[in-house]
Amino acid sequence: MTGRNQTVISQFVLQGLPIPPEHQHLFYVLFLAMYLTTVLGNLIIIILILLDSHLHTPMYFFLSNLSFADFCFSSVTMPKLLQNLQSQVPSIPYAGCLAQIYFFLYFGDLGNFLLVVMAYDRYVAICFPLHYTNIMSPKLCISLVVLSWVLTTFHAMLHTLLMARLSFCEDNVIPHYFCDMSTLLKMACSDTHDNELAIFILGGPIVVLPFLLIIVSYARIVSSIFKVPSSQGIRKAFSTCGSHLSVVSLFYGTVIGLYLCPSANNSTVKETVMSLMYTVVTPMLNPFIYSLRNRDMKGALERVIFKKQITSFL
Repeated sequence: MTGRNQTVISQFVLQGLPIPPEHQHLFYVLFLAMYLTTVLGNLIIIILILLDSHLHTPMYFFLSNLSFADFCFSSVTMPKLLQNLQSQVPSIPYAGCLAQIYFFLYFGDLGNFLLVVMAYDRYVAICFPLHYTNIMSPKLCISLVVLSWVLTTFHAMLHTLLMARLSFCEDNVIPHYFCDMSTLLKMACSDTHDNELAIFILGGPIVVLPFLLIIVSYARIVSSIFKVPSSQGIRKAFSTCGSHLSVVSLFYGTVIGLYLCPSANNSTVKETVMSLMYTVVTPMLNPFIYSLRNRDMKGALERVIFKKQITSFL
């Protein structure tokens, strides 16, 4: 047992996606296009919110942070995936694997907390419209975002440090396209009790509790909406929450499908596909969800473009 634990792993080999070799170039182009779309879409939202004073509100302040989290979350796995699709030996250094675990947890948790903060913002806007400005003060908005960043820092650091204590044997092939924490725990030779205990204890506050808070917020919102006498008020309230609710459904739908609905058949393929959903597809779709049906974002884009045209003309 001692000899097994003394095995030093300097790098891991990522098994990658279950793609036939002759189709790898096609999928490389597809994933590259999706990643560039993610980067461009989220950066446009961040820039518009920074440049347009009409978007300097709590809702768009939280949205800019969510767009930054989505951009970074996708960048944790996608560049390495694209590199490995073009590589004969898709490997990642041990230190790089730990860094990927840390930032994957960090930005994933950050997006999770920001969705809760945005749900609270919508709850206050609909249930207490006359007191919205007083409740959602700049100080509270900044405090909520800073708290989200701080909590994710400690959570990601704890799991990464616990992972760094583990020993790995001769088998260094990870059956995934990135350093997934649950996959690495199955590969470890040393005792993983502390890691599993941390996941069990912190899983509730980090994943389940935010989801329950969002559910409670929307239950109160729906209750308040149906007290509005006019159908126009109901439509306006639903349109205000529609984008956020779509993003919440995408994020938690994939998490529930992956971790709470396990399947015995093709579990590896299922995990890979579901992981692609929340690391690639969801960060790419979020900018479209928040901008296509959002008049404020469209108006901001028109004003920024119009202002640049006038500046260029002058």
